[in-house]
Amino acid sequence: MRPFLLLFALLLNYPVFAQPAPPTDTRNLLPVPTSVRWGAGKYLIKRTFSVRLERSDSAVVSTVQALLFSRLYAPGSHPVVTRFVTEGPADLTIRFGKAGNPAAFDEEKYSLRVTPMGVTIDAPTSLGALRGVATLRQLLANQLPTKKNGLEAQFLPEVDIQDQPRFAWRGLLMDAARHFMPVAVIKRNLDGMAAVKLNVLHWHLADDQGFRVESRTLPRLHEVSGQYYTQAQVREVLRYAAARGIRVVPEFDVPGHTIAWQAAYPQLASGDTAYAVYQSWRTANVALDPTKESTYALLDTLFGEMTRLFPDPYFHIGGDENDGRQWRGNPRIMAFAKANGMLKSDGKTLDKHALQTYFNRRVLAMVTKYGKQMVGWDEILGPGLPQDAVIQSWRGRKGLYDAAQAGNRAILSHGYYLDLNQSAASHYATDPLPANNPLTPAQQRLILGGEATMWSEFADSVVVDSRIWPRAAAVAERLWSAREVTNVPDMYRRLGAVSGQLEGLGLQHCRAPEQLLRQLAGPTADVGPLRTLARVLEPVKEYKRHFQGFTYVPSTPLNRLVDAAPAESDVAREFGCQVDTLLNFHTAAGTGLPATPAARMLLGTLRQQLQRWQANNSQLVPLLAASPTLTEYAPLSAALSTAAALGLERLAQLEKGQTPSAAWRAAALRQLDTLNQPAGQTELAVLPHLRRLVEAK
Repeated sequence: MRPFLLLFALLLNYPVFAQPAPPTDTRNLLPVPTSVRWGAGKYLIKRTFSVRLERSDSAVVSTVQALLFSRLYAPGSHPVVTRFVTEGPADLTIRFGKAGNPAAFDEEKYSLRVTPMGVTIDAPTSLGALRGVATLRQLLANQLPTKKNGLEAQFLPEVDIQDQPRFAWRGLLMDAARHFMPVAVIKRNLDGMAAVKLNVLHWHLADDQGFRVESRTLPRLHEVSGQYYTQAQVREVLRYAAARGIRVVPEFDVPGHTIAWQAAYPQLASGDTAYAVYQSWRTANVALDPTKESTYALLDTLFGEMTRLFPDPYFHIGGDENDGRQWRGNPRIMAFAKANGMLKSDGKTLDKHALQTYFNRRVLAMVTKYGKQMVGWDEILGPGLPQDAVIQSWRGRKGLYDAAQAGNRAILSHGYYLDLNQSAASHYATDPLPANNPLTPAQQRLILGGEATMWSEFADSVVVDSRIWPRAAAVAERLWSAREVTNVPDMYRRLGAVSGQLEGLGLQHCRAPEQLLRQLAGPTADVGPLRTLARVLEPVKEYKRHFQGFTYVPSTPLNRLVDAAPAESDVAREFGCQVDTLLNFHTAAGTGLPATPAARMLLGTLRQQLQRWQANNSQLVPLLAASPTLTEYAPLSAALSTAAALGLERLAQLEKGQTPSAAWRAAALRQLDTLNQPAGQTELAVLPHLRRLVEAK
């Protein structure tokens, strides 16, 4: 049986697990396990901690060292002396049946038991053991110390966990083509992926702005692009990922997104234009010539080399965002299309999809020849595409279902685009297989899972962590945990805990924005007022940042306030939750607020927050005026102060049981609309919550 057919057969048997009711006591576990039973006891951490592996596996050993040992502290906050033992009792015993192969979708299920006598992890494969270690670290990282002989000591709560993933493919795309991401950045994000049980790194390595891998057969590809990974560095990343049970799927996007390729090898072009590496983020609509045999010869040479470098059985060829305009404008390509029946029914217009399908089939033959299975974006799906191809849907869930109904395996990315600055809740609500999906059971088994995607037009190596984390953890839970795990407030509570754990692993999603704020404020200024403003700002959503009056090129520094602002403002979200709770009190009371301690405390908390925002502008104005890089944010600082004043006025009405007049409410809403204008490519995230407060009857 051919390799891809064997794997396809295995996938058809990959179970869609019948999950029990999800746990309600989730503590700080993320993703939520399949089954959790908490006990009343605990296991105290002593001055020494021993680990016994009943089967040797270097990946498990290194991951235990990296993810677990650094978190162990004995009484008195002394680091624990840790050691591996080969026989006898141990604090932690790890048992598994065989070394797991993530590329073959080997089982990742595990059981984890903590008793007052010790800790055990059991799994069919080493992959499951690794997932169990990640859960154990979450148990450890979030336990408050307890007194032991008058000294502080860590402990693990008594628990019995049975766990397994819902989907086999749980990925994160990192784009190293638009902004190059050094090896250290890739590694720390692999640590983050392992911590939340993501298992596929989709490495986007080539685009219009650069080809980022050393090619020894076609060296001009990486030479014209400047920054690139040597093949030794690629292998280093592959080893690092494998030790964490993570596969690495490379993407070399063709036939579009290839200006950097054509800058190196002009014979690939569909026209006579000579290209330099592209210095814009706008879609270029430039594509390889699909009619020349020399195009396929060069691709065959490159793919032969890259498939040897990357061992994963999947190989991503892109295939997206080619509108065919270059092909239509080339008489020779049009003649080829006419001769091969690739025109529409009018006999004149190019059927772009038919020509790209021809290209895709030629590429698929190469990829298959080298023992790989082709993955492409959903534009490649259409009549004539073999079922061997895997479809990654970025344009909508419909593409996912169309692929499965055509017999192709599929991955969902639509709804998981981290670079669009949407909320973790919006990603969390996106399910590849919701209860109302239209697929048969056999078609559902073709849905491999999903991928969070982090395109890097507006994320360089400094800020990229803050654009991925912690929101990617919400995607990780959606792809691992049961469909019924949908409690958004509980997800956010646990996301906060996981965020701290990720910083402990070396990710910089909190540190880097803080450092940028300090740079913006200057060495002598108080950063506090600027931080107060930044924490309630968010970058504009979707693709609006391309159209906000500031032109970016790949060399533009990402060091403005928009880059320090969070993708999702926790401060604004928590303020919104408090507003909703207050309004629930108001609704229950019928008029005003109930005279309860909880209502009074919440009213006081909201008033203090609004007073801080109202006063912040006067403190910040001198810094904004003195800094050319910050002046553009002055309107937002003033808007925050004005909006806070409106909120305070409304709180006073609620406290006194007064119903605002229709004229007051209309004027206040008009003022909020006026204030709701982006500046510096950011917007005030608190305005929708203040609007609800004003609108309340």
